[in-house]
Amino acid sequence: MLAEARGTDPLGSGAPWQPPTSEMDIKDPGNHHRQQGRKPLRQASSKRSYFLGFETKPELIWEDWDLGKEFTKTLVLKNIHNKPQKLHLRPPVSKFFTTLIPQIIVVSPGTSFSISVTFRPLQRCEYEDSIEFQSKDGSFQVCLRATIPCYALEVPDSVLLPLCAVQHSSHTTFQLKNASKLQTCFQWVCAAPFQLSPEHGLLNPSQECHITVVFRPQEALVYQQQAYCRFGEEGDKAGSCCTVLLQALAKYPCLQLRDQATKEEKEHGGSVLHFGSVAVGQCLQKHFDIFNPSPVTASFSLSRLSGRVPLFGSEFTCDVTRGNVAPGESLQVTVTYSPAVVETVSVEYLSLKCRGALNETLLKLTGSCIGPKVSLSTSVVDFGCVEEGGAVIQTMELVNSSSVETIYQWDLDCSGHSVFSIQPASGTVHPHSHTTLKAVYRPTHPTAHHRRVACLILHRDPLFIDLIGTCHSELQQPAILKPEHLVLYKLHCATVVLRTPMEEFFQSCLGYMDPLSSSSSLSPHISAVPSELLFNHKTSSSSPTSFTSSQFVSITNHTRGNSGTTACLGLVWTVARDSPFTVSPSSCDLGPLKSTSFRVTYDPKQLNTLHGAQLECFAYDKMDNHHISQQLLCPPWCVTVRVIGHSFQPGKEHFIPCCSLKSPQVVFPALSALSYRTVLLQNGGDLPLTFCLNRSSDPILAESVCVIPNCGLIQPGHHQILTLRTTPTEDSPKRGFSLQLQLNAAKHTKELTVVSAVEKLCVSLEGDGSLYFQPTAVGSQTQRSHQIRNLSSVPLWFQWSIPEPDQELIFVEPDAGELYPNEISVQTWSFSPLAERAYTLKPTLTFWPIQTDGCNKSHLTLKVMGMGCTGFIEAEKPVLDVEETLVGSYRSIEVPLVNNSPCPVSFCLSVQQILLDEELIYDPDTEPSALQLDCERGTIASHSTMMLRSTVRPYRRAQYLWKISYHTLNASGFVLSSPQALCEVRAKGVFPTLQVTDVCSGGSVSTLSKVHLWKLFSLDSLNMHLLSSPSSAELTYGTPTRHSLRSCPSIFTKAVLDFNFSAAPVNSDPSAFVLMFHNPGSIPVDWAFLFPEDQQIELEYWAETGEFSSTELYQMKVQDNRVFSISPRSGTLHPGQQRAVRFSYSHDFAGTDRFPVVFKLSYGREILLNFQGVTVERDRPYLHFASNQHVFTSVTIGDCSPPRQVYELHNAGAVPVRYKVDTAVLSQLQMDNFNHPALCCLSPEGEVPPGKTAALEWIFSPLEAKMYHIDIPVHIQDGDSKLVRFEGCGFDTATMISSNPFNCSDTKGSVPCAQRVPFPGQVVFLSEDSVSLGDVPVCSQSSRILFLTNVSHTDTVHYTWDLPQQGNQQVVQIHPERGSLCPGECTLCVLTFTSTDYPTIYRLDLICQVNQESALNLYREALQRLEEEKERQQDEFTITDRNLSESQGDLIHKEPVAAPVRKGPPLRKYKTLPPICASSSSETVGTICTKLTRAERRARRETPRVRRQPEPPQPALLHLEVTAHSHGLLEYLMHFPVQFNKLYRCLHSVKHRNPETTSRTSLSVGLPPPTHGPEKDIPMHVLTSLLRDILDDSAFAQSLITLASKPITYQPTKSSNSTPVCPASSSSPQVLLDGTKAGLSEEHTTEDREGTGGCSGNMQHTEHVPADMSEGVLLNTLQNLMMEAISGELVLTAHPRTVILPPVSTRTKRMSRAMVEVEKRKNEPVE
Repeated sequence: MLAEARGTDPLGSGAPWQPPTSEMDIKDPGNHHRQQGRKPLRQASSKRSYFLGFETKPELIWEDWDLGKEFTKTLVLKNIHNKPQKLHLRPPVSKFFTTLIPQIIVVSPGTSFSISVTFRPLQRCEYEDSIEFQSKDGSFQVCLRATIPCYALEVPDSVLLPLCAVQHSSHTTFQLKNASKLQTCFQWVCAAPFQLSPEHGLLNPSQECHITVVFRPQEALVYQQQAYCRFGEEGDKAGSCCTVLLQALAKYPCLQLRDQATKEEKEHGGSVLHFGSVAVGQCLQKHFDIFNPSPVTASFSLSRLSGRVPLFGSEFTCDVTRGNVAPGESLQVTVTYSPAVVETVSVEYLSLKCRGALNETLLKLTGSCIGPKVSLSTSVVDFGCVEEGGAVIQTMELVNSSSVETIYQWDLDCSGHSVFSIQPASGTVHPHSHTTLKAVYRPTHPTAHHRRVACLILHRDPLFIDLIGTCHSELQQPAILKPEHLVLYKLHCATVVLRTPMEEFFQSCLGYMDPLSSSSSLSPHISAVPSELLFNHKTSSSSPTSFTSSQFVSITNHTRGNSGTTACLGLVWTVARDSPFTVSPSSCDLGPLKSTSFRVTYDPKQLNTLHGAQLECFAYDKMDNHHISQQLLCPPWCVTVRVIGHSFQPGKEHFIPCCSLKSPQVVFPALSALSYRTVLLQNGGDLPLTFCLNRSSDPILAESVCVIPNCGLIQPGHHQILTLRTTPTEDSPKRGFSLQLQLNAAKHTKELTVVSAVEKLCVSLEGDGSLYFQPTAVGSQTQRSHQIRNLSSVPLWFQWSIPEPDQELIFVEPDAGELYPNEISVQTWSFSPLAERAYTLKPTLTFWPIQTDGCNKSHLTLKVMGMGCTGFIEAEKPVLDVEETLVGSYRSIEVPLVNNSPCPVSFCLSVQQILLDEELIYDPDTEPSALQLDCERGTIASHSTMMLRSTVRPYRRAQYLWKISYHTLNASGFVLSSPQALCEVRAKGVFPTLQVTDVCSGGSVSTLSKVHLWKLFSLDSLNMHLLSSPSSAELTYGTPTRHSLRSCPSIFTKAVLDFNFSAAPVNSDPSAFVLMFHNPGSIPVDWAFLFPEDQQIELEYWAETGEFSSTELYQMKVQDNRVFSISPRSGTLHPGQQRAVRFSYSHDFAGTDRFPVVFKLSYGREILLNFQGVTVERDRPYLHFASNQHVFTSVTIGDCSPPRQVYELHNAGAVPVRYKVDTAVLSQLQMDNFNHPALCCLSPEGEVPPGKTAALEWIFSPLEAKMYHIDIPVHIQDGDSKLVRFEGCGFDTATMISSNPFNCSDTKGSVPCAQRVPFPGQVVFLSEDSVSLGDVPVCSQSSRILFLTNVSHTDTVHYTWDLPQQGNQQVVQIHPERGSLCPGECTLCVLTFTSTDYPTIYRLDLICQVNQESALNLYREALQRLEEEKERQQDEFTITDRNLSESQGDLIHKEPVAAPVRKGPPLRKYKTLPPICASSSSETVGTICTKLTRAERRARRETPRVRRQPEPPQPALLHLEVTAHSHGLLEYLMHFPVQFNKLYRCLHSVKHRNPETTSRTSLSVGLPPPTHGPEKDIPMHVLTSLLRDILDDSAFAQSLITLASKPITYQPTKSSNSTPVCPASSSSPQVLLDGTKAGLSEEHTTEDREGTGGCSGNMQHTEHVPADMSEGVLLNTLQNLMMEAISGELVLTAHPRTVILPPVSTRTKRMSRAMVEVEKRKNEPVE
């Protein structure tokens, strides 16, 4: 977009946001255009254009110009045509642009012509002009423009930023360009979440600047925002402004944790990463993925769950703490588990936090640490008896049965300071392996030796082995010590208490110096003090050069003698050769409870080195030899003293130690209990290493920890296992203290951190110790989860305790368990209220360390609050109507269930089914339920809705009602309450239904009335069958299927109907019937008419036998020759839809045809239709009877004037038929009824013209109230007789009173009264197809209004009414009888019915013939051509020359012959033979059957030369049925007193029609002759009473005087003829829009003295003339109103007080017509 500063430019709103189709739209600024204040300014184009073969610029633009100067530019025209071109030039119109070129220029092909244009400005404004070039092919213009420099910026219309996550940012750039020649300053104004940088700046002409847009959304929305850029001169605040639409989309990020290896276990909704068991000191790595399923990049942070902070860091380490994950990508995270404490379980939680996400994900890390598991192959090594100076070697195995590498060390000096040694003294045992150890016994003194040696195991308790041996010399042979002596000794010492290996090790090392062994039961027999000696470790640098030094060791005998005597012990030190350490004396005796001192001398033989040893001293009981066998042999005891020293000279640097501690931190359990730990001190150097515990830094804390050993020598590559023991206290520092290990007797130290503080147990409860339950229904249960977390460093055991009264209300699971450090345990609490009230409960959490016996317990109280209330549910709609559903089909519905109560409700649903049809008989217990619930049990949350999905499958055609009720359930699923009504579901099981709503005919049966057609096709029975339920057999095949191997398939239905196609002469037009099928149901219906071939399975050719029965051959003939045809034969009708189906019967073969057709509704009825049709030979008289039975209208007994009734006979043949009714049967019936004419035929014989219908008049006069039936033969001259059964019923007077038999049902037909849907090809509509006048008196007149409508939009039609007669009497008239209708026009027809003077039952069929004007025009043109051809043939003659070719004949008379095209059904394997016929109408058959004579051949040759007479177009026929039942006056007054005064009685009888009269509208009316009886008495009585009342009225007498002086109101025009004037003129009355008549259709005359009816010659004025005139005026007025209403000029439903104007279309037509008339008048010449 190019924005220019040309005055004030209002800020426009941006276009709606549309995402781009590619990422290029983000960077590309798009289509640039210029936006200015007042009008758009086009951008100068440097491209060339092509006009009329010339290449040139479309415009010249001057931009940089000043006043008072001239500026010239050149316009170049290049001829790109292949021939020279001449141009006429029109120079610029204004004086500001000038050119100096001729007006005509010629440009050769390929050359150019230059035109100089000079611009001379006079003022500072814009200029625009043009130069026009014109050639013979056209003209074109080149625009000349001068513009003023202005501020202009090029910016894109919109900028789309990349998709961004909430609380993240995305950015893009777009280009800002200064499109002007001026230096432009810009300033951006934009609101959050967009930010533009740089926000302001200065651009030189044509300079570009990249603007960065940063998008920082805080919500997931679609953002569209305008960024405003104000630009112009620097410091101009009111500069111009342009806008850029910033578009962006923000979405919430989402991250998921996935562990592909273990498929990530879920624990209470969180992810768990199990490391399993990991060896101490080892590391195990596992991976998990952070997956981003969202479409935006998500940034995350991975941190430990806050709460508990490990002292020396966590044992879990993670290599990723933060990062970004692209959409659909995963990031692998590695977690390392490095356990340090054996037999502990580590738990850690990683919290995955994503900025902008709606949730936080926790990952639980868990693992356990396992230590070594080793054992010795033996617990005692017996070396036996060894001579002094000898040695014995024994082997044993150290077995490691764990998966952990084991580090061991024997607490034994194997360098010669002990009689026992084990090699290797220290080392490593690999997992699941063993090491063979060599134990050596080298005694130096004849005595028994026993030493219990400890094997120290890193991270495990030590192992102990007993080494025993006996040394003999030549002089001394002590008793041999054996393993059983050790067993007996242990059994003898009953006071020995079982100790742990660690306790035993510390006691053996510390002896009496151990503060824990103060009790006598744990005191040793002898002890050495001190147990550790350090030489030269405290000597200053000024010490003498001699390194020999001595220290003393005191050994105490703690034993007592037996029987009160004291025991004397012998002490023997083991002397090592070449050892710098010596003990003197080496042996001595020590009495009971005595002590002695020994000198230990350190005399190093080598300088500047380190020495260390473990000195060994054995103590044995000195007894005489003769007592040994009698007393228990006590094994000797051994005490050891550790010594270290160095021989470094003063000023000599000691060895630099190279060692390590594993681990440098020792953490004891935070419990006030004795605990042990082991630490490995590894000498990784090439020189020996001595260590010594320095307690001087913090003696008190250092003394609280006991370390064994405190000092020692470690050879290069070896290690020393240090064992620590302490009891943590509360006073100990929480972060621990340091123990200093002095190394190599120098300033080198190694620091060991010891944490031995007792911490208070801490467990946190979720929700600050409160747990809230939502309102819960009484008796039901609500569950909630609650977390507890162990914030201590020791594992705990927890136990929930609920007070006994509250145990029925709340329940927790699990209620007890282990809780490791930092672990979170989730419990599920259940709340079951018993009453409607609020509850506050306080269960207690008790927890204690697992290592203790439960004496130190802590307690926490949880506050549980809940409320009990009553819950209920209800349906959103109390009644749900599913409407109609096909029987046997499925229909899914949803019933919304609403819980408006404050608590969730658990329910159980039940359904009660009721069939509402009273006529159905069923057993409710065995009737299957047609409503199946998908879920009968469930729970609905409070104030929420649940969609109950159900399936409706009706099993029968019935009205279903289901009552759904519910029970509330308790927590165990048992019913709590009585059933409560929920809702009702209604449905109707239906079958597919069809209904015939209308019928029409064509062809040979076009004149038949609709009532006759209804009877022929038995449509009442067909509708009854279609609307009824199908049987189970009819549903054998739900859809039309080929199921039979025979050509005559089996029938599955009992519904059989006859379709009578009437009769017609051979070779006449086919009889066509069109039925209008209507779907009255609510489901679509698939229907099909199945011929026998449609139900037969098509077999292969080899399976056909070729043998057929006569019936099969006949059906094949009917199907092949299309005798019966249906179009269409199948289809689908949706609810309310209608479809016309055409049935046709061709009359190609004489005889009677029958053909079975199955009418099948898919999943519905199946009806067998027997098609019947008769084709009559041309010379055969034939009457067609629609039925062999006729039922008369019921008549009351004793009726003195029973009505006339009509029975029709239809002549379906081609010749007139004379008939005669056998009256002998009627005479016999009269004799049987006491000579009473119960049934009388008024027209027993007569003649019926071809194709016409004769009406036989009958009078049925029952004598008794019963059903009469009689078979009467009807004889046909030269034809067959027909026996017709006539039936009639007589009614009693009592029955007549209770149920009036003279209702309109006697005269109403079952056919529809009005046509709703047009038939195919129908262009004219009747507003009503039948008019029922009901019960009328004799000699009365009734009228009805009908409308004829032309629904065509193109054709004009002409119509003519054909009015029938009733017994040679014209009783009905229609006005107008003929006319024309323009396209879309509607006309009004008035039907007038005048009943005769005798009671009659009328059933009249009025036919309206409709012809299209286009067809009539074609017919007239054909007639005209025929006449012209006849005139031409009269003037021409033919020269017969045999040499002339026939091709030179007259081509006018020859008919064009089309190519033969095969018509009819598809080819069959077997085809019937063509009909054998000798009729001359068939040329082909005639040629085959007979040999033509010479005359016939000549006539055939002459036939083409004679043009055939064109046939008039066949009119379309509309049938109007008029029914009425006339009664005598007295009878009508008796039974219809209310309607008597509502009808207009003309009191004229309709005379018989004069056969010689040709006028159809003439009526001879007059009063009937006087008769006796009631017809005479009633008028006399009425007139007498009326005249008496009138004469007694004084006001009437006065009015007569006044009336005599008034002029005559109306005087009819007198006729000039002497004969009476006929009251009905020959011309039909025309209804005018102004409410007047053009002529009177009928006039009433007075009765003359002779009693004969006629027209008076004088036409004297009588009193009834004004009444007749008023009636005529009123009738015309009403008809005019109806005509205006039907044409849309009058709105009958409009408000009566408003001015009613015609519709706009009508007014427009009138105005247009009026304007045309005005124009015509203006154009007329003035005379």
